Amino acid sequence: MGSSKKEPNRLGKLFQWLRGLKQWVEESAQKPGAGWTLFFIAFIESSFFPIPPDVLLIALAMLIPAKAFRYAFICSVGSVLGGMFGYWIGYEFFELVGRRIIEFYGVTEQYAHVQDLYRENAFTAIAIAGFTPIPYKVFTIAAGAFEVPFGTLVSASALSRPARFFLVGALFYRFGPTIKPWIDKYFEALSIAFVVLLVLGFVVIQYIL
Repeated sequence: MGSSKKEPNRLGKLFQWLRGLKQWVEESAQKPGAGWTLFFIAFIESSFFPIPPDVLLIALAMLIPAKAFRYAFICSVGSVLGGMFGYWIGYEFFELVGRRIIEFYGVTEQYAHVQDLYRENAFTAIAIAGFTPIPYKVFTIAAGAFEVPFGTLVSASALSRPARFFLVGALFYRFGPTIKPWIDKYFEALSIAFVVLLVLGFVVIQYIL
């Protein structure tokens, strides 16, 4: 009986924390350096950071729909460059740094299977990881460690990452002002859906790949 009461309380605190995070993101989005923050998050997410840059991209595009494509471009450039950095980590420092990142996400066994995907079609594997919730960082590090041609990584990333971020940008450019009240109203449900989507990305690489 007591535990059932604790669960709603914990859930309420979680949603309260998420709303506080949402407010912080929206406030950050209105600051002059928001574009650089977006670039930085997109860069590090492609090599080791767990949270996708879509969170800040959506906040920026929602607040200023007229600049949605500009923010999508910033996000794309940061992500592609970050993918190159992930490649460098895998190529030069896999044992020192790259392996620890892979172990941190608990995909060590599946990481070895990525090599098989690269043997079959490295471009397609990287492009799919770049567009979907599959953890892109695992593929960029693996590309360097398995010595996938650097041009293959860059071309696949340059195709898939902008496709993902410009899709987000286009949606908010078109519907931004009307979407915001809806997001505010259903924020809790959307937060859960986003977390589920993020977790599914790791499930795919752990149990399907």
